[in-house]
Amino acid sequence: QCQLSGLWRNDQGSLMEISAVRGNGDFHGKYLTRITLAGGCARVSPLKGIQQQPTEGGWPTFAFTVRWDKFSNATTAFAGQCFVDTGGKETLTTMWLLREAVGSLQEDWKATR
Repeated sequence: QCQLSGLWRNDQGSLMEISAVRGNGDFHGKYLTRITLAGGCARVSPLKGIQQQPTEGGWPTFAFTVRWDKFSNATTAFAGQCFVDTGGKETLTTMWLLREAVGSLQEDWKATR
């Protein structure tokens, strides 16, 4: 069984700490990114998410958002799945979309990465 709660580090050196996952799948935590849109020092940003409760023997899927409002006017949505290999190592695989605020509808095309 894969445990989503705990401290995670990605291949870019960013850190994510997830609190205990509640019975309904809700969780919250903190994200410290090593990569910023504006460059410079990143700060801890809040995250909120939900885990889909896995079926017997299944690997849980999850989604969460990170609000970068302390140093950027952007939000990122992540979706992923948790796996455990034969050696017991837990791995999260995710994909993400970052939405940065823009000043007008005409600039909307450049707001999502």
